[in-house]
Amino acid sequence: MERTAKHFRKRDAILTCVRQTTVHPSADWVYARLKTAYPDLSLGTVYRNLSYFKDQGLIASLGAVNGVERFDGNTAPHVHYICTCCGNVLDLHDIRVPQELRGAAEALSGGSVSGCRLTFTGICGSCQNLSEEAIT
Repeated sequence: MERTAKHFRKRDAILTCVRQTTVHPSADWVYARLKTAYPDLSLGTVYRNLSYFKDQGLIASLGAVNGVERFDGNTAPHVHYICTCCGNVLDLHDIRVPQELRGAAEALSGGSVSGCRLTFTGICGSCQNLSEEAIT
């Protein structure tokens, strides 16, 4: 019984950690944040739980950013910007996905759309500034 309670405390802590940050964390980031509070936490436990949460629709995967899977605790539809230089991920809440895209996708596919992810990629302002400073 105690083992199960500990299991769910860790699981709850992992979910809370992902949902309470806007950095779009990796499994390693979550592990590093929780390791001091849960010394017996393993990286494997973090990976398994993140996969479980993703499968349950409790969190979203942004895919690999600079070779590392990143997660988002905000599952409401919103737009992302990913810097291809530093890997920073930003939420762009002021940009809405146009509804006509949904209709066009349904018409072209002959099916229904259950979701949409829109992600912009490029070089963020910080990386552009560093690049410009290096040139001058």
